[in-house]
Amino acid sequence: MRKFIQLFLLIVVGIFFATPAFAIRIGLIEDAKEVTTAVSTAGSIYDADSGQEIMVLTPMSAYRLKSGKNSIIVKLKGKDYTLNSQNIVIKTDSPSGFVMAKKRWYRQYLRISNKRGGLTVVNEIHLELYLLGVVPAEMPSSWNIEAHKAQAIAARSYAIANMGKRSSRGYDLKDTPEDQAYGGASSETPQTNSAVMATKGQVLVNNNKVISAYYHASAGGQTTTSGQVWCKNLPYLHSVPSFDDNVPRHGHGVGMSQYGANYLANHGYNAYQILAYFYTNVKLANISNSY
Repeated sequence: MRKFIQLFLLIVVGIFFATPAFAIRIGLIEDAKEVTTAVSTAGSIYDADSGQEIMVLTPMSAYRLKSGKNSIIVKLKGKDYTLNSQNIVIKTDSPSGFVMAKKRWYRQYLRISNKRGGLTVVNEIHLELYLLGVVPAEMPSSWNIEAHKAQAIAARSYAIANMGKRSSRGYDLKDTPEDQAYGGASSETPQTNSAVMATKGQVLVNNNKVISAYYHASAGGQTTTSGQVWCKNLPYLHSVPSFDDNVPRHGHGVGMSQYGANYLANHGYNAYQILAYFYTNVKLANISNSY
């Protein structure tokens, strides 16, 4: 099979980015009248603007938050408590603690804003910790670890290239396949975590810019050029055999086929060879460790 595949050398180059306190903001819930949250260890609710502590939270207790007229309301044991804030942060006292939303656990912070008549819940999280919840949500944890590594690099590249994509909504990316599926800490597995950590900071670049490394489940035998889907041809996205003929087409068909990546991994290809096959005219870069 290798004779059908031309491999491109991926060259490591250094790229550094200035980053904010939190590398990425992931939209979990939007415009909800009520949400339920919790902390796994001791934690608190803070006013996001002043940093002032508003309420101490009991571990493993459910707190229902409601959208009020000019504030967020906490409903606890049948009583309503007005927080006198429209923008709060929920975090634990311990860095090893978790916060809950959508019946899932997440790392680091939740920011909850009361706007447009409803609550928007955002997970503010370090980019590498975010990826721990992306890889197993996007790709079965039983697959080849080289496919997981390729997925981690593609997902990291996509995230960086699309920072601020949904800033008008108060976050960077959604937690759905509209951007990238993200299941938080609840979806993490040892193997997929290892894949993320083994590729820490690695991204794909074209013309010294991190690429939007599109990927999909299956192309049904042949990937599609971006111009056929979005009316714009990108230099790093060409049509190639996708090695997923036995799987019905699922997704836009542009970029890396996840089933194809796993097929190649099972036939001896490492993550970098997989990426070099699906993305042309790219180099491998290492972003700043501060990201």
